[in-house]
Formats: sequence, C-alpha cells, structure tokens
Amino acid sequence: MKRKAYYRIKFWKDHKTKQALLVTGARQVGKTFIIEEFGRNEYEHIVEFNLVLDDNARRSFSQATSPDDLLFRISVASSVPLVPGHTLVFLDEIQQCPQIVTFIKGLADKGDYDYILSGSLLGVELEDVRSLPVGYLDEFAMYPLDFEEFCWANGLVESAFDIVRDSFANLNATPDFIHDRLTELFHRYLLVGGMPAAVAAFTANGVIDPVRAVQSNIRAYYEHDIKQYAPKADRLTIQEIYRLIPGELQSQNRRFQVSSITDIKRFSQIENEFLWLTNANVALPAFNVAAPVAPLRINSERRVMKLFYSDVGLLVSAYGKKSVLGILAGNAAMNMGGVYENVAAQEFVAHGFTHLYYLTKKGIGELDFLIETNDGDVLALEIKSGAYFRSHAALDRAMTTPGYGIDKAYVFAETNVFTEGNVTYLPMYMLSMLAND
Repeated sequence: MKRKAYYRIKFWKDHKTKQALLVTGARQVGKTFIIEEFGRNEYEHIVEFNLVLDDNARRSFSQATSPDDLLFRISVASSVPLVPGHTLVFLDEIQQCPQIVTFIKGLADKGDYDYILSGSLLGVELEDVRSLPVGYLDEFAMYPLDFEEFCWANGLVESAFDIVRDSFANLNATPDFIHDRLTELFHRYLLVGGMPAAVAAFTANGVIDPVRAVQSNIRAYYEHDIKQYAPKADRLTIQEIYRLIPGELQSQNRRFQVSSITDIKRFSQIENEFLWLTNANVALPAFNVAAPVAPLRINSERRVMKLFYSDVGLLVSAYGKKSVLGILAGNAAMNMGGVYENVAAQEFVAHGFTHLYYLTKKGIGELDFLIETNDGDVLALEIKSGAYFRSHAALDRAMTTPGYGIDKAYVFAETNVFTEGNVTYLPMYMLSMLAND
C-alpha cells in the first residue's frame, strides 16, 4: 500500500544531521508498516523492537542508565548485527518506555546508527519529549490514507492526479472520464475511509461488510485505549464524548453541544477531556472564530467547536447500514453534511492545515471552514453535500462584510470546476489541492 509518508521518511534520511525521527499518529494508521518497509528498502540492517509486545526488551531498556548502556542493551537484545552506517534502529510503541527517549539524543549525536521512534498516544504520554533541545528530533504525524492514496490502492494511476492538479491550478474542468472515475472513488472513500486495514479489506473483498467489521474493531480499540491510558477520573467522560461525535455531526450546525454530555453544563468542566481525544489523534477539532481575520488562532473561541472523527470511514460505520444507502450515487438516505465536513477536515489536516476553524455569527450565518495558509491568507470554504450548492448566503455576506479578511472562497460540492463571480466551485475530490505542506 503506497504511502506518502515513505517519502517524508526518505527526506529525513537524506537531510538529517544528528536527528532521530519521531513518527506520531493514532493507532492503526500504518506507522509500523511503512517504517518497516522503509527499513528493508533503505538499509542493510534493521533492528526493531515493539515495546508493547516484547516484554523482555522493554524491561531491559527501562533499566538503562546512560546512552551507552542503552545501546549495549539494544545490541544484546537484537538478533540482527548493528553495523555502523548501515543500520536502522526502530523503537516502536515508545510510549511504553518513555524514560529511554532522552538517551536517544546521545546516541543520535554519535551518528553511528539511524534511529526512528514511533508510537500512539504520544501527544498524551510523551509531552516532555517535545521540551528536549531543538534539533534532536525531526517529527511528523501520520494520518489515515488520504483520498489520493486511497485511489492508488484501488488501482488508479498516479498521473490521474497530475491532471487534477493542473485543472485546479488553471481552474479548468477536469476531463469527464477522470472526473467520473474520481467521483465514484470518492463516494467509496466515504464508506471505506483511510484506515489501512479497512482499505485492505475493501480491495481484497470488494464488499462492505468486512470493511465495517474492521472499522468497528478499530473504534472498540480506541475506546480500549481510553480505558487504559486516560486519567482514571476522566475515562467515562472521554469515552462518552467519543461516542457522541457521530450524533453531534448529524445536528443542523454540526456544533458539539457540551450539554449532551451527562452532568456537564460548561466547557470548562471537560476541556481536558476534549484535549485528551485530540492529543491522542482520534478526534479533529474545528474552533469557531469571532471574525475571519488572520491570525485565526487569536480570534478563535475554544469553547465553541465542531468535533470530527480522525477517519471518515470510522464515522460512517458508526451509523446504521441502511442510513447510508444511496451514498454511492451521491444521494444518501441520511443528511450527509456532517460526513462531507468530516472528510474535508480529515483531508485538510493531512495536508498541513493542523488548525481548523469555522465561523458562526449572528447576521452572517455559518461558514463551514476557515483555514489559514503559511503566507497568512484566509480561505473560506463551504462543503456542500446536496444539489443546491450554489446557494451560500453566509459566504456571500461574509465576503462583503467590511473588515473581514477573506482572501479566497471555495465551494466543494458534487460538481466539476467552474468559477462564478468571486467564488470558485470545486469537486469534492479536490479537497487535497489545498495543501499547506
């Protein structure tokens, strides 16, 4: 399964000085697989330890007293020779042994071997890692397969997206034969999502039931993590928030209502619980802003948010099978607004927009998403699941409001590329064209 993360790891290897690589991300997004594949292809030797599965290695490494002692223990535990300049040391599930992370700096400084650390819940378990000296770790987050990777897994040639990128850059309609194929694949992506195990089940079987079984297991696994790793006093609330997300995304404005949580009336009561879910990379927040003016973070209101699943397939599998009938034809039985916004959030985050916002304001209405580029441009985005995508009164009002700093406006919908006035209409499969890498 081809992943863009492979090239990100290759960039680290080719450009690092004395840096270890830290790969973060939710469970089941393919971190271990891609690092193992990279190690086999790019090194003569790969020394790997999974600190969840290998109790002996975990106990031994946790007793290390210095970088040299840790390296000695790694060499003793390894069945593969450590050859300077030709060996990758891969420590997986590093959150199980966080005390050794500081020793990796000393080992990376020596430059004899390359080190990749990986694990889940790192945003929860290893906050102290990021306080280490700048330059010690090169870090990036992995996400589920984005739509382009999903298309590759389903046999679409890579050159098809070169045509899509050209259509986006020049605002020309995508050729019909590519547009129709990508629209068909996008509807399947809504059902399958990007979790590698779900995609593998789909490509192997071509039916949805094995996919939904995989997705149900992953959701259960995430809830198990909550029970195991979340602060004991907060576990039930975090679990309830996670279970509430599909229902909250079916509300008219998609806003997460704090009052939906048992015995909770104010956001301040559960702010840490929300942060736990987002730091664990299993939920994606979008915060309301007072005004669409850069920098958006300063204008954000963290009490008011939308909350999405990290994978659209996990979201759709939480709904009854009958409720998503018609999704392949773009005409589902249920309101698909929340599903379409979830896939948009997922694509934006995977392509570098790690902070998502939206606007809801009296006299204006609601803008589904606001994102800010590295250049400081504010993009206003509407996500339309229905046939009346040309109707966007809130966007029209926001763009004519004095003092608002909207640089570009896009409407993503079941359509091809065209421009009307100062609004550009794009097909849903072009979500990834807004890249902030």
